[in-house]
Amino acid sequence: MIWKLSVTGIKNRLKDYLVLFSGLIVASMIFYMFLSIATNPVFISKDVYGREAYLNYIFTFGIILLVIITSVYLVYANSFLLSMRKHDYGMYMMLGAKSTRIGLLIFCETLLTGFLAVLLGITLGLGLTTVVTKLLVGKLGLEITHYKAILPSAIIGTLIFFVIIFLLGALGNMRKLIRTPVIDLLHEDQTPINLNHHPVLRGIEAVCGVLLLAVGYYVMTLPTNYIYLLIPTALVTIIVGSFFVFNGVFTAIINFLLNKKSFSYRGINEFTLGQLKFRLQSYTKVLTTISILFALALGAITVGLNFGSMKDEAQKGIYYDATIISQTPVVKKAEAKLTITNKQTYHYKEKGMHLYFNQAEFNKQPLKEVAVYFHDNQNNSPTYKVKTLATAKLDKPQTTENSIFSQMVPNGLPKKIHLVSPKRWQTIGGQKKFVSYINVKDFVHDFPVINQIQKQQLRENRNYKDTYLNSKPYYYSNVLGFTSAFEFMGFFLGLAFLTMLASTLMFKVLSGAASDKVRYQMLHEIGARPRLLRSSIRKEIGTLFTMPAILGIVDVLCGLQLFRSLLKAPYHNIWIPFTIFIVLYLGYYLLTVTLYEKIVLTKK
Repeated sequence: MIWKLSVTGIKNRLKDYLVLFSGLIVASMIFYMFLSIATNPVFISKDVYGREAYLNYIFTFGIILLVIITSVYLVYANSFLLSMRKHDYGMYMMLGAKSTRIGLLIFCETLLTGFLAVLLGITLGLGLTTVVTKLLVGKLGLEITHYKAILPSAIIGTLIFFVIIFLLGALGNMRKLIRTPVIDLLHEDQTPINLNHHPVLRGIEAVCGVLLLAVGYYVMTLPTNYIYLLIPTALVTIIVGSFFVFNGVFTAIINFLLNKKSFSYRGINEFTLGQLKFRLQSYTKVLTTISILFALALGAITVGLNFGSMKDEAQKGIYYDATIISQTPVVKKAEAKLTITNKQTYHYKEKGMHLYFNQAEFNKQPLKEVAVYFHDNQNNSPTYKVKTLATAKLDKPQTTENSIFSQMVPNGLPKKIHLVSPKRWQTIGGQKKFVSYINVKDFVHDFPVINQIQKQQLRENRNYKDTYLNSKPYYYSNVLGFTSAFEFMGFFLGLAFLTMLASTLMFKVLSGAASDKVRYQMLHEIGARPRLLRSSIRKEIGTLFTMPAILGIVDVLCGLQLFRSLLKAPYHNIWIPFTIFIVLYLGYYLLTVTLYEKIVLTKK
C-alpha cells in the first residue's frame, strides 16, 4: 500500500517531479563523468603528462570538492521534494493516517525517486561521456587514446555514493515529517520567520568579508613555489569572505535601496527588495557555494582553453618540422602525403666513430635553427628568431653549432662530425647515408602523418632515437598529450560545475515557492497587475542569479594568477568561456523564472 501511494503521489505531481528528476539525473550523470576521469588509472598515466604526486593531489582535491558540492546540491533537491508533498502528507494525517506510516511513505518516495534517477543518470552518463569525448577529441584535435567511457569502478562508486546520500536524505525527511505537527504541515507557508536585525554585526561582517577576499586575491598573486599552501589558504579566505560579503555587503546595499524612497516607491520595488532581504538570510550559504562553483567552472574551462596555447609555443621552438632518414616504401608513401614547402637533404658517410658530410651541400643550403629569448616581463613570454647556423662551426667541437647539429643526425652524439670538400668526400669509404630536414605548410594538419613517419623510422633504426627525442614531432607530441588531457578535463569539469551550481540555485528558489505563493496572491487581490508581479519575480530571481555570478567572475579573474607561471597568457580568449557560461546560465535563469511563475501566480 505504501509503495502504491508513493507511485500515486509521483503521478499526481508529475510535472514538478520531472523537474526534480531531471536535476537528479544531471547530478548523477556529472558525478559519473568526473569519476570516469579521476578513477581511470590508464588515462592518467598515459594521456596526462605530469608529476604523479601533483596529479594525485589535484584528483583527490577534485573528488572531495565534488562530493561536498553534490551533497549540498542533493540537500536542496531533497528540500524541494519535501516542500512539494508536505500539504498532502498533512491531509493524510488529518484523515487518520499514522505519522510513522506517512514517514515510511516519504522514505519510499525519496528512495524510489533517487534510485531511478541515479540509474538513468549513469546510463545517460555513459552515452554523454562517449559523445562528448568524441566531440572534444575531434573538434579540439586532442590526443586522448586511453580514456574509457565505461568504467566499472566509476559506476560502482557513483551507485554507492548516491545510494548512501539518498538513504540519508530519506531518513532525514522521514524524521522531519514525524516530528512536525500536522497543523504546521498544512500551514507551513503561513509560518512567520524572524529576521535578525543587527546593523553593527552586519557592518563588521561586510568589512571582514572585503578584507578576507582581498587577502585571498593577494595570496593568488604570490609566487607559485608553494602551490600546495596557496590553494587551501586562498580557498578558505575566499569562501569565508564570500559568506560575509553576501551576509553583510549585499544586505547593506538592499537596505540602502529600501531607504531610497525615489527607488523603493516605484512600482512594487519595495516588495521586491523586501523579498530579497528576506531571502538573503537563508540564501547566504547557497549563494556562497554558487559563487565558488561559478569561479571553479569558469576557471576550469578558461585554463583548459589556455593550455591549448602551449601547442602553439611547441611549434615555434624548433625550426624543422620533421627529419627523414629512411627510403623504405612505408616512409616514402607517408612522405608523399605531406605538403612540403622546404626540403634540405645532406649526404654523409659513416666510418667507425666518424661521420663525413659533403660541405658543398651546406654551403648551398645552410642549416637553420630557432633562437629563443626570454624577457623579464609580466607574462614571461619568449621571443623566437630564426638564425642560420655557421657552416664553418658545424664540425668544430665545443661549439654551439656542433652540439645542435650532432643532435640532428642519427648516431651523431657519440661520433665525430667532419665537413669535407666534394672531391675528398668521393674518396672516403664507409656506409653512405642521408638526412633530410623538411618544413610543411601546416604542421598541425600534417602532424599525424609526420608522427607516423617518425615512429616508423624508430622501428627501422634504433640509432634514430636521440635525433627523434630532440625533434619538433616529439616535443609537440608531449605537449599535445599534456594539454589535451587538461583541455579535456577542463571542459568536462567546467560544464559539470555550471550545471550543478545553476541546478542548486534553481531548486533552492523553487523549494520556497510554495510559501511565497500566498504573498503574490495577496498582491494580486489588492490590485497588483500580473505584469508588475512578473516583473518583480524576474528582478528578484535575476538578482539572486546575478550576485554569485559577479563575485564568481571576480574570483576567477584573480584566480587565474595562479597559472601565470604555467600558461603564457592565462587571460587569452577569456571571452569564450564567459560567453558559454552566460548563455547556459541565462537558460537556467529563464527556466527558474518560468517554473516559479507557474507555482506562485494565481491563475484566472
